[in-house]
Amino acid sequence: MKRPSHSRFQIHKVLLLPIMLAAMLNTPQPGLSQIQTAKVTGGEVRGVIKDGTASFKGIAFAAPPVGELRWRAPQPVKPWEGVRVADAFAPGPIQPTVVALLMGGLANLSEDCLYLNVWTAAKSADERLPVMVFIYGGGFICGLTSSEAFDAARLAQTGVVLVSIAYRVGPFGFLAHPELSRESGKGSGCYGIQDQVAGLRWVKDNIAQFGGDPSRVTIFGQSAGGISVNMLATVPAARGLFQRAISQSGGSMGPVKRGEVSEMSLLALPMAETAGQKYLRKLGVDSIKAARALSARQIQSVETASEVQHAITQMSSKKAVTGITFWPVADGDTLIGDGSELYEAGKFHDTPVLIGWNSDEGAMFVHTKASPEEFEMQIRADFGPAAEAILSVYPHSTSAEAFKASKDIVRDVAFGWNIWTWAQLQTRKGKNKAFVYYFDQRTPSSPDGSAHAAELGCVFHNIKGWTGNPPPKNAQLSDLMSAYWVNFAKSGDPNGPGLPEWPAFTEKEMSVMFFDKNPGARPMPHLEKIAAIDAYYAWRRQQAKQASPSAK
Repeated sequence: MKRPSHSRFQIHKVLLLPIMLAAMLNTPQPGLSQIQTAKVTGGEVRGVIKDGTASFKGIAFAAPPVGELRWRAPQPVKPWEGVRVADAFAPGPIQPTVVALLMGGLANLSEDCLYLNVWTAAKSADERLPVMVFIYGGGFICGLTSSEAFDAARLAQTGVVLVSIAYRVGPFGFLAHPELSRESGKGSGCYGIQDQVAGLRWVKDNIAQFGGDPSRVTIFGQSAGGISVNMLATVPAARGLFQRAISQSGGSMGPVKRGEVSEMSLLALPMAETAGQKYLRKLGVDSIKAARALSARQIQSVETASEVQHAITQMSSKKAVTGITFWPVADGDTLIGDGSELYEAGKFHDTPVLIGWNSDEGAMFVHTKASPEEFEMQIRADFGPAAEAILSVYPHSTSAEAFKASKDIVRDVAFGWNIWTWAQLQTRKGKNKAFVYYFDQRTPSSPDGSAHAAELGCVFHNIKGWTGNPPPKNAQLSDLMSAYWVNFAKSGDPNGPGLPEWPAFTEKEMSVMFFDKNPGARPMPHLEKIAAIDAYYAWRRQQAKQASPSAK
């Protein structure tokens, strides 16, 4: 993941005083955390106290998924003797090393990766602070918890307990295969999502030992982590494991993928199983037993870094992905189907949600400029009967316009439409509120807006993890956003003293909080474009039903 360059945020002077006041109210002076040891599932752990915050890194929440446990649901953690020192991150999941380094993590990778981290400033286990559980992104093919950008020490000092959980990615987390489906009796290809559920179950059982309240858990994630949050809202096994949800640039509300289209949609199980069979042939084996006998590096070896970058680049584009196919699977048990249809049927965990996306998300995924003629040809080839409506709302008369339109279509197909659809359905079908944001910081190096992941440093109150030495106004925006996120974790509502009012989303008003040079609530952006994309998704959903009339 490319680190965004720092921006010179220009916040209107009239907002500076309330924002600074809010930051003071939401950032108490660091206390002296007295929680240095904790008894958790499996044994006792000892953390490290620094600047009033205790951190516990590398706590096992499941058995190592190796050997015969490769491509199985996470199993109970193995108990240990004595006190285990939790002062360093555990290895990240197996993935191309170069990608892990680009994401800012340590080049320490292992198949034995099911560990989590806890940060707490609680002075005792009786405080019952709200809990925030972070799920990293990476397109489900990479990602780890050890990135400096995800250091949660400062955020923990605002009165929450922070947890980051690891999950398997790539072929280890999302390989489906007929043998694996028969073995489980419940489908296959969702091991990474099952890891997330196991991590949340650990939080429910153990977080009180760190001063956290297991009845006030907020899950939050970005990109694939945000998609995971959306998926977890419909995972039956996740019921009761969280009470609020935050998704940054992530959603999965489209129809189940049954053909060669590249939206970030759930894979149909038969399609994923076929891809899994092809993958084993690339490994030179003809059975799951033989594949389990291979080393982790052999399993990963057919996924070169160039293939990973190719997949990341094309994930959201309108070209069929012919390389990597690892993505969560509609296995019928963990993930049971089309997110929109599940929400329409009331089959979701009804919690408050805080969700949003960035103004130039497509910049990470679109690099090739096309002529206006090439752009039109591609749109007509990919968007079926919705193509003309899409062409009419995305200006493309010059090469520069066509390039921007290509990026904006990725933004709206993969991110904006999912957020808009999710907010509508939560508002219409749920009892809890949806709060929607739009992150739009423009700089000379990013004149079209904020790229994918640009908001992470602000949310974590940790801009240094992304931008080196940020100017003060970056810090002010970070104060503002982290205050909203923490307030939401505390009460299910981001609003608080001294903060600009953030109204809940409604189908009539569609108010969205803009994080730009003048933060404030305004009408939903790009609504005419989202409407055109909605017609495309309606067509795609009809196609999916025709391809599988019995699919739910």
